[in-house]
Order: sequence, then C-alpha cells, then structure tokens
Amino acid sequence: MENVTKTLDAKGLACPMPVVRTKKAIEELSAGEVLEVLVTDRGSIADIPMWAKNTGHEYLELVEEGDVLKHYVRKGGDTGSKKEEPSVVKTITNEEYLEIAGKGPVTLIDVREPDEYAAGHAPGAKNIPLGQVEQRAEEIPAEGDVYIMCRSGGRAGMACDTLETLGRKNLIRVAPGMGDWNGPVE
Repeated sequence: MENVTKTLDAKGLACPMPVVRTKKAIEELSAGEVLEVLVTDRGSIADIPMWAKNTGHEYLELVEEGDVLKHYVRKGGDTGSKKEEPSVVKTITNEEYLEIAGKGPVTLIDVREPDEYAAGHAPGAKNIPLGQVEQRAEEIPAEGDVYIMCRSGGRAGMACDTLETLGRKNLIRVAPGMGDWNGPVE
C-alpha cells in the first residue's frame, strides 16, 4: 500500500497487545495519515478492524504475506466523539463463570478465531468470531444471561460493545478468558 506514514511491528505479540500498540501508534499520527501494522496473531484479523470501527478510524485493508498480516488503518478526524473506553458490561472471572456453569446450562459465546477455538474451548461454547458477531447476532439469545469469552477479555469486550449497539442488555464478559483458563476444555 502506498502512502504509509508509519509502520508498527507487532509481530509475535498476542491479543490484546497488537490493538494496544496500534492505539498508541495511531495517537502519534495526524488525521488522514496511514498506519501499517505488522502482526502474526491471526486474532488481529477481527480485532484491528473492529477496534478501528469502534474508535472512528478507517480500516483500509489486510494483506497476508506468509505468516505476517499487514493491516492498514487511516487515522480518523475527530475521534473524541467515538467510544474508546472499555465496555461497561458486567464482567466476571473465569472462576465465577465455572461456578455458574456448574449449576446448570449456560449460553457461552467464544469470539476467538476458528483455529483458536479448535485448539481448545470451554465446554458447550459456541464459536462466533469477533468479526462475525454483528452479522450473526440473531444466533445469540436476546433473553437470559449470555457469557462472552475470548483469550484475554479484549475481544469479548469489543463483542459486547457491538451487541450493546444492537440493543442487547443480557451480556456478561468472562475475563481473563481462555488465556488463563483452568477449567475443562473440549
């Protein structure tokens, strides 16, 4: 891509660090300038576009070169009006979730990428990757508690933010999520 103002090397970092570093790097740019973000974490395929959308920046494209993913983001103009703070949705710990799940059936949505989910997930979790949450919202119950999980809590928070814009009020984020999971795995 032409007209890249700055390149951020976030290779080798896992969620949520590519987004954290992207946020810091884009703060150094002026409106309209383009940030190239180099990552190896496949979770960034959903994370960075969703972050850009939620913070008023323009996600331009993704280019895959071997194991390296190149994201291109144009800094937005007035980002002060967009929501950048974490979701205020209720959050519980992994241990609290395990206690609740031990008492009976629960609805758990795992918003990690399919390969992360396939490598191991909490029992009964349904996989709806973060980048598909808005399009697949009808698959998520509108009634009863719905628990949202990812690797560290960051994507779960973004998923909750997205679902809240669709009017959902029944969401509970589970953090830190699968990255620090001590429960059973399927």
